[in-house]
Amino acid sequence: MRIIGLDIHRAFAEAVAWEDGKLRRLGRVDMRRDLLDAFAAKLSPSDIVVIEATGNASSAAAVVAPHVKKVVIANPKQVRIIAYGKIKTDTIDAGVLAQLYASGFLPEVWVPDEPTQALRRQVTRRNQIVRQRSRLKNVIQSILHSHLIPSCPHADLCGAKGRSWLSEQVVPEDERLAIDRHLREFDRLGDDLQVIERDLARSTLEDEGVKRLMTIPGVDMTVALAMKAAIGDVSRFEEPQKLVSYLGLNPSVRQSGPGPAYHGRITKQGRGHARGMLVEAAWAAARAPGPLRAFFLRVRARRGQHVAAVATARKLAVVIWHLLTKGESYAWARPSLHAKKLRDVELKAGSKAVRGQKGAAHAYNIKSHRDEERRWVEQAETAYARFVSGWNPRGPKRARTGAANEKRL
Repeated sequence: MRIIGLDIHRAFAEAVAWEDGKLRRLGRVDMRRDLLDAFAAKLSPSDIVVIEATGNASSAAAVVAPHVKKVVIANPKQVRIIAYGKIKTDTIDAGVLAQLYASGFLPEVWVPDEPTQALRRQVTRRNQIVRQRSRLKNVIQSILHSHLIPSCPHADLCGAKGRSWLSEQVVPEDERLAIDRHLREFDRLGDDLQVIERDLARSTLEDEGVKRLMTIPGVDMTVALAMKAAIGDVSRFEEPQKLVSYLGLNPSVRQSGPGPAYHGRITKQGRGHARGMLVEAAWAAARAPGPLRAFFLRVRARRGQHVAAVATARKLAVVIWHLLTKGESYAWARPSLHAKKLRDVELKAGSKAVRGQKGAAHAYNIKSHRDEERRWVEQAETAYARFVSGWNPRGPKRARTGAANEKRL
């Protein structure tokens, strides 16, 4: 059995083979699909190919995989021997990958299937468009600020009322043209965002797991899809703590020798976009009645609201693991609110609005029904707060031995 290490770049890859304890250079391979496939066809079906994770690693693995026994993608953050090498060449890097796998010390990366990769790409595209639209708003705000114009009194600067207010402001002609250009770009991105959200909404309606996550307060279609794309197959996480660690929401730990362990800030490892989405969902969950709000308030009383939001995001990750693993909905879900969320998804997916008919989401429009569901969830919040009221977050106090006051004979 040979182990082939590939150090991949944009235009080429350096190939090194490890066999019988010796390294042998195989040369450079052009990273065009046909030439890479021709190189892989020359390999043995018993070979194992090791690739370091890069932007095109998944595509390269898909081309090579049919010709070899296994393709392994290495975690670049954990292969520090390559980054810190004093003598660093492509040949040495490829050889290090092969040797690490042969010795059993190569940290592997989970490779998602094609539907999960497609979902990740769509979620990333939506995030990019949202960030570009936010940037355009900030540019317009900076133009107004530079001419001593106060902030827009309306919630949405680029909405109908905001644009009407914006047209009344006195700015130089060149700045007016710049604002109009930014607004046109904002509208164009809005059209692209609508198309992407339509595709994402259709994916939501076809995935029971995503609809199940939307039963959690604070979790809408965007957050549920981001979590589904980040997690992929939930069975690869044996316990919820594994998922928490994957999202970088677990605290860092420093311990050496006989000294105690010191816990610091969260590690912030893993997929940052999914972690940020969970924190946003935590803020929304803190405003909705239920046990999650009681948990947020309990932590906020001791550590402040920002720490409480991150702690609630970690709690959400644990809840998500249980819902996906057990195939259950959130225990304290509000049925009418969940039905309204699904109806909003259907409208985004292209369904026509039918007036005069009472659908599944009609109950949310009835105030008495909403208040009844809210009282039921508030009872669960009160029960949780009563249950944890006697908890000591720091553990039992140790009894003093009185050694400091001991009298010597």
